[in-house]
Amino acid sequence: MAVATTIDQVEAARLSAAAAKGRQRLSLKGRRQLTAVLLTLPAVALVGALVAVPVGQAVYYSMTQWNGLTTTWIGPSAYLQTFENPTFWRVLENNALLLLAVPFALAIPMSVAVLLHERVAGWKFFRSAYFMPTAISWVVIGMVAERFFAYGGLLATLFGWTGIPAIRSGLVGNESTALLALAVTFVWSTIGTNTMIFLTGFSTLDENVREAAFIDGANHLQAFFHITLPHMKRFVQLAFVLTVISAFSALFSLIFVMTGGGPGYSTTTIEFFIYQTGFSQAAFGTAALYGIILFVIMALVGIVQLRLIRAST
Repeated sequence: MAVATTIDQVEAARLSAAAAKGRQRLSLKGRRQLTAVLLTLPAVALVGALVAVPVGQAVYYSMTQWNGLTTTWIGPSAYLQTFENPTFWRVLENNALLLLAVPFALAIPMSVAVLLHERVAGWKFFRSAYFMPTAISWVVIGMVAERFFAYGGLLATLFGWTGIPAIRSGLVGNESTALLALAVTFVWSTIGTNTMIFLTGFSTLDENVREAAFIDGANHLQAFFHITLPHMKRFVQLAFVLTVISAFSALFSLIFVMTGGGPGYSTTTIEFFIYQTGFSQAAFGTAALYGIILFVIMALVGIVQLRLIRAST
C-alpha cells in the first residue's frame, strides 16, 4: 500500500512538473507574441496615419462640393449623381477596353522570352533591345508614340498609300482609333518588364525534364504547353497582376503626353479623369469621389487576383 502511494505521488509530481513546464512554455510564447505586437505597433500606427487618414479625408470630401476653398456637404447622393453621369461610364469603358490589351501584353513577351531562352542568333543584343522600353520614362515613350501615330507621322507615311483614312490622318487624331494607339503603346512599353519576368522563370526550369519529353516523342509545342507553361504559372501570375495594375493606375503620363485624354473622352481613363476633374474643373470633391471609386475598383481587382492565384495553387 505504501509502495502504491509512493508511485502515485511520483506520478502526480511528474504531471505537476509537466504542467508547470507547459505553462512556462505558454507564458514564454505569450511574452514573445506580446513583444512582437508592441514592436509592430509604431509601424502600424505610422501606416495608419499615412493611409487611413488621407483615405478618410477623401471619403469625406467625396460627398461634398469642394473647390479647394469652400466646402458644401452633399452626402451619399453625390455617388448617385456620378453613376448617372454618362461621361463617367464612358471613362470606365475605356479602362475596360484597355484590359483587352493585357493578353497581348503577356503573350508577346512570353514569345520573345521563349526565343531568347533558346539563345537564337543575337539573343544578347535582342535581350537588351527589348528591355530598353523599361529604362525609358513614360513621358519619352508618349512623345515618341504621339509622333509615330500622328498625322504625317511614320505610320501615316508607311501606310498612306493604302487610302485608309484612320491611318492616313493619324490614329491619335481619330476618336475611333485613339484608344487603339494608346493600347498598342501600352503593350509595347510592358514588353521589356514582362520579358525579364518570364526569362527569370525560364532560368529556374529543369532542362532535364524537357529533354526527357523530347526523348519520349514530344515536340517543342507540346513540351511548352505541358511542361514549360505549368512551371511558369507563378511568373505569369506576377506579370498579369503588374500589367492589370498598370492598365488602371500607371498610364497618366502616357495619356497626358500622347492624347491629353482626347479626342473628346476617347482615351480618358478614370485615373486621368480624376486629374481633369480636379485641376481643370476645380471640382476637387468630385475628383475625390472618382479617387475613391478607383480605390474600390483596384481593391476588388486585387481580391479577385488573389482568389485566382490561390485557386490555381
